[in-house]
Amino acid sequence: MRFYRFAITLLFIFTCFSVFSQTAPAGMPQEALQNYRIGRDLEAESRMEEADRYYAEAVRICMDEISRNAATMDTYAALTWTLRRQRKFAEVISWGERALQINANDYRIIETMGEAYFYLNDYPRSLNFMQRYVNFLPRGEQAPMAYFFIGEIFRLQGRFRHADIAYTTALQLAPHISLWWYRLGAVREAAGDYVPAIQAYEQALRINPNYPEASQGLERVRSSRNEI
Repeated sequence: MRFYRFAITLLFIFTCFSVFSQTAPAGMPQEALQNYRIGRDLEAESRMEEADRYYAEAVRICMDEISRNAATMDTYAALTWTLRRQRKFAEVISWGERALQINANDYRIIETMGEAYFYLNDYPRSLNFMQRYVNFLPRGEQAPMAYFFIGEIFRLQGRFRHADIAYTTALQLAPHISLWWYRLGAVREAAGDYVPAIQAYEQALRINPNYPEASQGLERVRSSRNEI
């Protein structure tokens, strides 16, 4: 069951991440970032072998800068983004901790570490990092993702009404993602909030009419209401 939850969430994050992909601030290591972006786009097309080559090159460039003492916080941001794409979550944590020793308030690193801890099933640390991000940047570029992960953690912990608040906040910032509406419907259903659950499932189906889990959820909740 844990693997299933991991696989579904991971598939969503890595397929839809281009919606929330990081943009390069001034001074970003352009060559590393270019390789990262090409790899990400190839991954979205399921061309993983090619994507891995570009990711490896992005890591090589960043590691070279670090070895020459030429690294900036932008280098660490590009490195941790790429390692996350490579599913090397323990390495994201290792390099992220090193980066935060240099600048404890780099919120690009903080959000990426929150994701890494989530996929390592360390939900308390993941929650801590995601909450740090949204507390400082409630409408930051990665805020929708951060709120979504907060919702996922609360859902997995059985804190369904907390999850409802987090998913709702994520959807206020990014209302076009059917998975998030489905998750919102699921936690509302689990909390016994059937009318709001129906509304969320219906919205998921408006965005993606071919969403079997949302259809099943909608039918299930409607049946439960009829039985009351």
